[in-house]
Amino acid sequence: MRNFLKVLCFSLLVIGLFAGYSNYGIPQIEPAPPPVEEKLELGAMTMDKFIALGERLYNGKGTCTLCHNPTGGRAPQLESAATVASERMQDSRYQGTASTVVEYLYESMVEPSAYVVAGFGKAGSNDSESPMPDVSAGGIGLSDAELKAIIAYLQDLAGTDVTVSIPTDAAPAEAEEKTAEPPPAPRAALDTPDALIAKFTCGACHKVAGQVGAIGPDLTTIGATRDKAYLRRSLLDPNADVAEGFMAGMMPNIYGTQMSAAELEMLVDYLAGLK
Repeated sequence: MRNFLKVLCFSLLVIGLFAGYSNYGIPQIEPAPPPVEEKLELGAMTMDKFIALGERLYNGKGTCTLCHNPTGGRAPQLESAATVASERMQDSRYQGTASTVVEYLYESMVEPSAYVVAGFGKAGSNDSESPMPDVSAGGIGLSDAELKAIIAYLQDLAGTDVTVSIPTDAAPAEAEEKTAEPPPAPRAALDTPDALIAKFTCGACHKVAGQVGAIGPDLTTIGATRDKAYLRRSLLDPNADVAEGFMAGMMPNIYGTQMSAAELEMLVDYLAGLK
């Protein structure tokens, strides 16, 4: 009986120490609210502001720099996209219906396979199929106004006249002072890893969750070789540990601000379980 009590007391002590360390010794992650989508005030938008909006979308929500960057070499550079559009529409390989630069740039984002720049098609497709997803659908989900803002940015980036029009489907701003409106509600938190992977288009670059992206490392068994700390760091700071055979700067470092802490940890747990 005495030995039993000793074992019991020792067990309770160990459990207590472990619980105390778990609660107070390990830094706690406070769940952050899901990010808020930018509200478009098109009625009061000047062209300069529209171009600036396009730049923010290009570098943020649109995830364009994920592939169109100077170090990755995974997609063509877009600094001259507006100046080469006319030439590409005349190319015999062009399968689209655009007749203007604006139409071509719009089409290239929603129907990327209409024209694939040589050397940037899916493997085995002979440059007839683009690996790029339709950015107006899926996890990226750019609206018509957002697509046109990016076109304005690309035209300005190329040094050409900005010929895209700012959409007029919003009421013009009233001249008189208005009561400040509350900020827009944040998006609903995602509650499954598959929903996160779809929302942030992980499968466009990685093999994961049944998707077959070939731009980034294969994640189908990543949990067998990488622990949670590595996976978390890779999501928050992709350039901290670059996988062999890949270059720094290919993956954007935006997920720490676009995902809530709870979503991030859910994705880390999911990836760690892929063994």
